[in-house]
Amino acid sequence: MDVLLLKEPRDEESRPDPYIKELASYGHKATLIPVLSFKFVSLNTLSDKVFQPEKHGGLVFTSPRAVEAVKMCLEAEERRREWNSSVKDKWNTKSIYVVGKATAALVRSLGLNPLGEDTGTAQVLSSVIIDREDTNILPLFFPCGSIRREVLPKALRDNGVPLETLTVYQTAEHPELEKNLKNYFTEQGTPASIAFFSPSGVKFCLEAVRRLSGEQLTQIKFAAIGPTTQDAMTAEGLCVSCAAEKPTAEHLAAAIAKALQ
Repeated sequence: MDVLLLKEPRDEESRPDPYIKELASYGHKATLIPVLSFKFVSLNTLSDKVFQPEKHGGLVFTSPRAVEAVKMCLEAEERRREWNSSVKDKWNTKSIYVVGKATAALVRSLGLNPLGEDTGTAQVLSSVIIDREDTNILPLFFPCGSIRREVLPKALRDNGVPLETLTVYQTAEHPELEKNLKNYFTEQGTPASIAFFSPSGVKFCLEAVRRLSGEQLTQIKFAAIGPTTQDAMTAEGLCVSCAAEKPTAEHLAAAIAKALQ
């Protein structure tokens, strides 16, 4: 059956997207339509902070994009050398907190040791941080996007764990989203299942999906990558057929396959 994935493609263009691959193993044909576009900002400030580990108690990453912003700060040869020779080791004496496997993999590619990749949500990660950290530490540094939820900052603040945030990328609707959705529905018809990967995705796509699927909307099995996205879908009046137990390709594919049985 046809499954529509409203998500960004993997950065390694050469390798097939794991979500498409996992769904294929259940005999479903998945198509990916990118929903968001990203613009990096404040990279000079970010670079200053990244190269002063002694001023922070650790790092927090809740999205792959934030790690990519750090990577961009290491593009200059001499910055890269400095990072590899001393800076990354200083960070590795502190805690590097992450949500999810994709973010953890990118953090490892920087030579850092991530903690918390199985947490799956910012809420669960904040509990891990609160359990592990003292209130008298130097502030944890949290590079994030413009549409971040306040769950983690609020939880840490309420528990007296110091946190310093910096917006390093802005999220907007993908410029070709409307056109790509229209082409998909024209060529493939209404899919058996549609998966959302973020509250922003729900915000930017739902109206078009409703319009394009028309009376067939109620037949679509809607899937969510996790609880935050599921809440955003429910708030918009969507009937959510399934949600991934953890935010991985394996878990989402299994949930969709079960819903489509």
